[in-house]
Order: sequence, then structure tokens, then C-alpha cells
Amino acid sequence: MMAHKAATNTSSHRPAGSRLSARPQANESLDPMQLSLPALVRRCATESDHFYHNRPYDACFAYELFRRALVERDEIAWEHIYIHYSPLVESWVRRSGAFVGSGESSEFFVGAAFTKFWRAVSPERFATFATLAALLSYLQLCTGSVVIDSVRAQSWAEMVADDSLPADQAPRGSADDEAIDRVSRAEFWRYIDTQLHCDAERAVVLGSFVLGMKPGEICDQRPDLFASVSDVYNVKRNVLSRLSRNPELRWRLSA
Repeated sequence: MMAHKAATNTSSHRPAGSRLSARPQANESLDPMQLSLPALVRRCATESDHFYHNRPYDACFAYELFRRALVERDEIAWEHIYIHYSPLVESWVRRSGAFVGSGESSEFFVGAAFTKFWRAVSPERFATFATLAALLSYLQLCTGSVVIDSVRAQSWAEMVADDSLPADQAPRGSADDEAIDRVSRAEFWRYIDTQLHCDAERAVVLGSFVLGMKPGEICDQRPDLFASVSDVYNVKRNVLSRLSRNPELRWRLSA
């Protein structure tokens, strides 16, 4: 596991891909699986540069780098992934509404997010992620999860404050705030997770309340779960309405 070792080489001020800037050689094969690891890393850097400059790019090289790291458990490939994507993961950490009150550094969460991702995506599970976008979306969810688990739970009233709910369904703030202060964030979110019915609900809750994403951003990140922004709104409305009426959750908050 190379995550924490690689962390010492990470800068939070460069876009992903800027560290691996060597140009691919003209005689290198275009088949990602046939490339040597150094050649693959160079090609990933080139394609990343194309992406950040709004030029056509090919994600298959980065996908192959993830495959070698996660399926073949190649630690050198994993270290390159860590270095390459650390700035992106750090940007997700800093976007989380929970980060400011966490008391931890962004570097701590970067390492924790990669560790969680490494452990979760086994060689057998890798095939369920068909694209680079799917892998990065899951890495983003892992990032949000480790930030959540590290700090105390936010006010339940804040979580369900949503224009889609009638005012008489929204919990009152002060009593819930006092109760939430006695519940660890990890315990709170573990319980919330048990009440979510599917991956779509989990993506909406994490995206909306942890990563601070707008419904359109959630839709763009998870096209496998949402056909339109309206789907995101519908899921969010249904989840909040159901949780706001959950008697056990209210008991937990008032205990």
C-alpha cells in the first residue's frame, strides 16, 4: 500500500496530470495494455494535459493505469495514480462542508480517501467500473465518506432544510442541534446509510450534503444512475421526506 508514502510528493496547487509531463515517444504502441509502465504514465500525462486544455483526449490510458494498480495490485502503478490524482482529491476534500470543522489537514483526508478506495475496489470488483469516469466518481464518494467519518454530525435540521419539503415537516433547530452534538458523525452517517435504499440515494446524499454539489453536477458525475437533473431532484426530495418522518432517527437525535 503506497498511499501514505506517495503523499510526501504531493502538491495541492497543480492540476491533475501536471506532474507527469513527459511526451510519449513516437514508436510506442497505442494499445494501453501493451505499453510499459513508464510509457503508460507518460501517455496518461499527455492525455490529462489535453483534457485540461479542452482538447480531444483518450481516457483509456488512465483506465489501464487504474487496472494495473487495482487488478494486478501493482504498487508502482498505484503510486503514480496517487501522485497524479492527489490534487483532484484534495480539491474534493476542501469542497466538503464538513472539512472546515474536522480539525484535520487536507493531506490526511487525501491519504484516507485513497486508502478507502484501494480497499474497496478489489480485483474482482474492478470490472463493475466500466470507465475512468466511473472510477473517479467512486473515488470522489470515498473522499466524501472519509471526511464525514472524521468529524461530528451536522445538525439534522440543517441536513433536511430543503425548499422541496413543507415547512411543517422540517424539524425545529435548537433541540436537534443539542442532540446532534452528542452523536458522533461516524455513528450518525452509518445509521443514515442503513436508511438509504440504493446507490442513487447514496450518491445524492453524499453529493448534496457532504461534497456540496449541485444537482446538475451530481447528474453529470453519475450518468449511470441519473438520466436527467430531474431524477436527482426527485431522489433528493423522496429521501429527505422519508428521513424527516423516521421515528427512530428522531429518537436517536433526542436520546
